[in-house]
Amino acid sequence: METLWFCLVAIMIAGYVALDGFDIGTGILHFWVGRTESQRRRVLKSIGPVWDGNEVWLIAGGGVLYFAFPALYASSFSGFYLPLMIVLWLLIGRGVAIEFRNHLDSEVWRPFFDFVFTAASALLAIFYGAALGNVVRGVPLGDSGYFFLPLWTNFGVGADAGILDWFTILVGLLAFLTLTQHGALWLALKTEDILQERAQRAARLAWFGVLAMTIVVTAATMRIQPQVWANLTAHPWGFVFPALALAGLAGAILFRDPSTELKAFLSSCLYIVGMLTSAAFGVFPYVLPANTDPKFGLTVWNSAAGHYGLAVGLAWWIPGMALVVAYTVFAYRHFAGKVRLEEEGY
Repeated sequence: METLWFCLVAIMIAGYVALDGFDIGTGILHFWVGRTESQRRRVLKSIGPVWDGNEVWLIAGGGVLYFAFPALYASSFSGFYLPLMIVLWLLIGRGVAIEFRNHLDSEVWRPFFDFVFTAASALLAIFYGAALGNVVRGVPLGDSGYFFLPLWTNFGVGADAGILDWFTILVGLLAFLTLTQHGALWLALKTEDILQERAQRAARLAWFGVLAMTIVVTAATMRIQPQVWANLTAHPWGFVFPALALAGLAGAILFRDPSTELKAFLSSCLYIVGMLTSAAFGVFPYVLPANTDPKFGLTVWNSAAGHYGLAVGLAWWIPGMALVVAYTVFAYRHFAGKVRLEEEGY
């Protein structure tokens, strides 16, 4: 049961990143793609009907994490308190910027919130990547199960590492480039004319960065976290996850013709899901490894809730997630197609 919940949490997090990731990527490209007021409104309108629904997956994932692995939730929220507060403020900033920019017709108001939207999106991508890097690298857990990490120390990856070190910064850069490409492919799917051309150009440029950083981060991960290679050698079927990522990365560049823009975007989704599931498979059975002594790491067994609670929770999780999936499918089908700029709204 514990392993099942680990897989469910990993799938929900991957789903959140694939969905909300293009919102963040759109924000990163907001100024570069949209260079006039009408173009920026079209950029915002491309995500307007779905961005808040996408974040339901973040809330659902956090709720499931709290329910299924309460020890992990308690430990990580104490040790990562500072970056979690930063992420919370960045999420608030993005939401406020999207909804408030058109409330006043001002030469100061709109550019200010456009800047907040772009800056918060870029920082979110980096912090999300750094968070994943911390989980893969491990944290200084002791026998108490708690830890504290400063924002940075000496940028090394030893037991005295901070939240930001050379490895987590590399993962943060990969996340930034990945979500930039993801957002560009979404904009190419949802827009026309000059916006689509700029988005396709951005996607092609970002692809080379994603390719290079994927190689670098993969090599660094094998050096930093031996559990990854141990799991792959012990269970060769696990190579299917990095294979999915490679297939998605290839599809993102091969389907670059305007007639295959949907395939390119779905390929980017596949790359994201493949990379995140590779990370989850690589650190299993740990949910939060220790970079001090492996015996102090939190695993799916020593951090999970009771078996009875997990079984009852699964009975409630199934209809709840069915509702979320149904809402998501409805929203994307209802608002499918190219965006058209109207007088009202974004």
